[in-house]
Amino acid sequence: MSAEPVRVLVTGAAGQIAYSLLFGIAKGDVFGKDQPITLILLDITPMLPVLDGVVMELQDCALPLLREVIPTDKEEVAFKDLDAAILVGSMPRREGMERKDLLKANVAIFKSQGAALEKYAKKTVKVLVVGNPANTNCLIAAKSAPSIPKENFSCLTRLDHNRARSQVAMRCGVPATQVKNVIIWGNHSSTQYPDVHHCKVNMAGSDLACFDAVKDDDWLKGAFISTVQQRGAAVIAARKLSSAMSAAKAICDHMRDIWSGTPEGEFVSMGVYSSSNSYSVAEDLIYSFPVHIKDKQWKIVDGLAINDFSRGKMDATAAELVEERDTAVTFLSA
Repeated sequence: MSAEPVRVLVTGAAGQIAYSLLFGIAKGDVFGKDQPITLILLDITPMLPVLDGVVMELQDCALPLLREVIPTDKEEVAFKDLDAAILVGSMPRREGMERKDLLKANVAIFKSQGAALEKYAKKTVKVLVVGNPANTNCLIAAKSAPSIPKENFSCLTRLDHNRARSQVAMRCGVPATQVKNVIIWGNHSSTQYPDVHHCKVNMAGSDLACFDAVKDDDWLKGAFISTVQQRGAAVIAARKLSSAMSAAKAICDHMRDIWSGTPEGEFVSMGVYSSSNSYSVAEDLIYSFPVHIKDKQWKIVDGLAINDFSRGKMDATAAELVEERDTAVTFLSA
């Protein structure tokens, strides 16, 4: 056993995504089966009694890797010497709330958390932003922590990636593990572009291009895309709560891949810094790209052919992100 525990922060730790997430982290699904963990749980002061209940449950799981659990409402405690930060907590959209007001509230949160990362965390910390609007919140946090490399920040589009993968798998009647290299481009919003032009489906032992495996171009260019784009809303309509189990699984997948790397010849989707990408996406955005990961470093997969259909959709989601960023940046200087 490596003696040093990794210090992992989860924010919004009394919430429902965290409730599904913490067990996965604590039992070794993310950082490795022999890597001890110190879990730091941050939430707002009124949630501290609930957080105590979560701590009790984590203790009662009697897990071999969990060395310590620290519940707190203080940033200076939460962000100290972190190896990984999973920022789940954000201001949710309330009924009748303007998008601009939502952005303003979240800029305040992620500016503060970025500053806390800058001040207290290790410079090698890996930061995953989940709280929505995730791409822009991630950008604000990164801008507020100038001495931490921009490459250390990413936002979650793995849930969208997993949704796309699963839709294709169900359509082809194969397990989701036999579908690889779907791509989510752009924003974690309903403008995202789930792209299967480079996706492979393993059917009867051989890899087929997704379009050849599915044999229904209309579905792949229509209902498939809108199903993935609208899936979050569909879950809310059915459960009256937002995706939690699937979001937690996606967070575990995303962080595990950062820690352990991606398999040869496979790529995954994550929101990362767009600077010097080869797909003509505007600079200074957190935009979801296909990435390979090795030695805890991601690299955008270059050289994938982009047709006109894809280009239009990639540009539309980029335009939304530019608008979000420009609005958010005005609040940042306020």
